[in-house]
Amino acid sequence: MKKTTRRMIHVLSWIAFVIYLIMMVYFLFFCEQLGRTPSDTYHYNLRPFTEIKRFLSHVDEIGYFGVILNIFGNVVCFMPLGFVLPILSNRKWGLIRITMVSFVSSLIIEITQLVTKLGSCDVDDIIMNTLGGFLGYILFVICNTIYRASLKKRKK
Repeated sequence: MKKTTRRMIHVLSWIAFVIYLIMMVYFLFFCEQLGRTPSDTYHYNLRPFTEIKRFLSHVDEIGYFGVILNIFGNVVCFMPLGFVLPILSNRKWGLIRITMVSFVSSLIIEITQLVTKLGSCDVDDIIMNTLGGFLGYILFVICNTIYRASLKKRKK
């Protein structure tokens, strides 16, 4: 890959990552439509898969959009973290490192939501967010493999 192309991808990735972070902060802490309003009480769930089961068993009451937003939204919102971090950094990123960064980032977000009483602290969110970072990295590896294979094909 040409040095200018690599530099352009790096700059665009940084811009996309900053936009992603701004959107994450907004949706996780300020979006009133998602229940991010100050509360007088703590809202938390520390039992794994409790909220996921609740959403799936009450799909008729919550609606498909609510279930998809809660379950798949948490996965999808962390996929860019797993995809973009290897592009932004010169450091070697592996599956375990990306998964750990996704887990710690999600844990920090959930603890912040608990302390500030904005939203709810949910262990299911940590599980889904970590899965999202994991899947984002898998997607990065697949895309990177396809890209490198196409470069080799062009050189022949």
